[in-house]
Amino acid sequence: MRILLTGRDGQVGWELERALAHLGDVIATDRAKLDLADPDAIRRVTRQSRPNVILNAAAFTAVDRAESEPELAMRVNGEAPGLLAEEAKLTGALLVHYSTDFVFDGQKRVPYSEDDPPNPLNVYGRTKLIGERAIQASGCRHLILRAAWVYGPRGRNFFLTIARRADAGDPLRVVDDQMGTPTTSAFLAEATTTILSRRSDCEGVYHLAPTGATSWYGFARAIVERIGARVPVTPIRTTDYPTAAVRPAYSVLDARRAEAELGLALPVWEALLDRCASQYLRQARA
Repeated sequence: MRILLTGRDGQVGWELERALAHLGDVIATDRAKLDLADPDAIRRVTRQSRPNVILNAAAFTAVDRAESEPELAMRVNGEAPGLLAEEAKLTGALLVHYSTDFVFDGQKRVPYSEDDPPNPLNVYGRTKLIGERAIQASGCRHLILRAAWVYGPRGRNFFLTIARRADAGDPLRVVDDQMGTPTTSAFLAEATTTILSRRSDCEGVYHLAPTGATSWYGFARAIVERIGARVPVTPIRTTDYPTAAVRPAYSVLDARRAEAELGLALPVWEALLDRCASQYLRQARA
């Protein structure tokens, strides 16, 4: 298998580069080697690489900044996936693309399935949905994997922000009226590797998330407990913490279709946090 990976320096891309190594030849690119805002670069690198699989782990993920930079977010999240899909169609490659729970508006109070109609509330979600639809319209072989609340022991994410502030002794005030399922980048990489090694014939849109749900406040409390910090964590409402982008109040993903059709084991989100917190503590004490 010859795999072209975008976003090797991102949370998911970093894990993917390591998890995929045993499947074949991984051509891992960062923004310097493949800038998804540059259509010519996309065509050049994909044609030079001649991959069997294209894994698009790169994205414009700064949700609030996307509100003030919608054109760049559109180029990276909306237009680039369509170009990758066109290249995949030309060669018969499989395109694996990561999308987001933010394609939904949060009006439900039970987990979202793949059949629920998207209705994004912000620029980030809208551009990611446009990217999904461009892939689907291309006619290429594709897997669109929607994930939510992604974090890990490296990069920039909610887990590291809370852990570092708690270690520094800072009191925390965290939103308690937005619900989702925290998902580690390692889980996404491991699940992707399982899919490619067992069921690379599958196509379509799948939700990829562990089981269970919590609020950002509940997630923060769980992080603080697992790293052994002693700081107060106070619940607040979304209105107490205004942001440029509107977030869905509920964006829990139902991943049972991926479990049944792709042969995936879905752990509870707390088990993934246990692993991530242990890795964080080992790094902090090294």
